[in-house]
Amino acid sequence: MIRASDLLIARRADTKARADFSTWRMMAKLNVASSLTTEAQGFLAQFDKLRGEVGETAAAEATIVAIYKSYYAEMGGAGVPPDAKIANPKGTARHAPDEDLVSPSATSPRRPPDNVVALHARAQRPKPTVTANGAKPRLPVALIFLCLVVITVGLRYLFQ
Repeated sequence: MIRASDLLIARRADTKARADFSTWRMMAKLNVASSLTTEAQGFLAQFDKLRGEVGETAAAEATIVAIYKSYYAEMGGAGVPPDAKIANPKGTARHAPDEDLVSPSATSPRRPPDNVVALHARAQRPKPTVTANGAKPRLPVALIFLCLVVITVGLRYLFQ
């Protein structure tokens, strides 16, 4: 039986492992991997070794699982860490890390992951109404000014 606290630790460890691995890979691509910790460099070396044997996607997932197990122990998880798919079902990779979101057939695009926000153009605001001679109506401004005058005069009479 998995305790709720261990499940929470497992979820955090899985999320952190996936984020850290992506960051480390990007740093390795930018040739700044020497600034990483020795632990991170070890995981990247393990990834490079596995990538030659089983392919990039499987190697990435295996490395993430190894990082996850390490983080689970560091965060105070008790016993054997639960399967990452059970602990964090939304965190599992839906596509290969360097794969585009469009399938090879290019006719049926794949859905982006849940954490991607689609950007939309702003809704167009209606243009302000213009009177016949081209000037904007001044009623709201005049009304506000009139209210301020009434309040000012009322306060003067009140405090005299």
